[in-house]
Amino acid sequence: MEAFVKSEIRDGIATVTFFHPQSNSLPGDILRKLADEIEAAGKNPSAKVIILKSEGDKAFCAGASFDELMSIRNFEEGKKFFSGFALVINAIRKAPKFVIARVHGKAVGGGVGLASAADYTFAVKDASCRLSELALGIGPFVVGPAVERKVGSSAFTALTINPTEWKSADWAREKGLYADIFPTVQELDKAVNDLAEKLSQSSPEAMAQLKKVMWEGTENWDKLLIERAEMSGRLVLSDFTKDYIKKFKTGVKK
Repeated sequence: MEAFVKSEIRDGIATVTFFHPQSNSLPGDILRKLADEIEAAGKNPSAKVIILKSEGDKAFCAGASFDELMSIRNFEEGKKFFSGFALVINAIRKAPKFVIARVHGKAVGGGVGLASAADYTFAVKDASCRLSELALGIGPFVVGPAVERKVGSSAFTALTINPTEWKSADWAREKGLYADIFPTVQELDKAVNDLAEKLSQSSPEAMAQLKKVMWEGTENWDKLLIERAEMSGRLVLSDFTKDYIKKFKTGVKK
């Protein structure tokens, strides 16, 4: 299948789904479409709650697209690419509706950012996670505020400083990244749908006010996350990052 972002609204539940054939990695166009769909669902009165999910039966999200990282030629292109993550996180943050994330597999880098930005995240027991950015010669600058807000400074530091170590779903639940984990995808889907149905029957006004209260203190993120995108946009041009990605892709081919 080709990469896509799609959404539907049924019985008050908006479902935003993304897919990329390379382990649900995120190129710039997917990031912007994802932000647009979340923003549209937030503004649509027919939607009372939003589910964020990806397709496939392997990774939930492999983070930034390596192909696109390799193609970045200057600072402006780098800033534009990483600003895509800022757009998605801010779309989730500003949507006046709760966003439930369904994590059916491993989450890497920006995928951890999506799971963290969601208001409530369910996962399967095999949904381990890691922030791999430092290994690439950059850092989780854009997604960092969302991750740190969810799991705290200590856990965020552990994820960031040891970028090649997978943290288990149990660890992620203990730190607050996942609200709960389930043995199977079927049980995961039931939990996601059950909560979404309950929320779709709740007061939209009360949920909107709760969302605002829960995100207090993040009003500067429109500016902050773009500043963070600039940091990544500069570092991605380094020889260290280019060499790392080349070696990684060569290793995959072997």
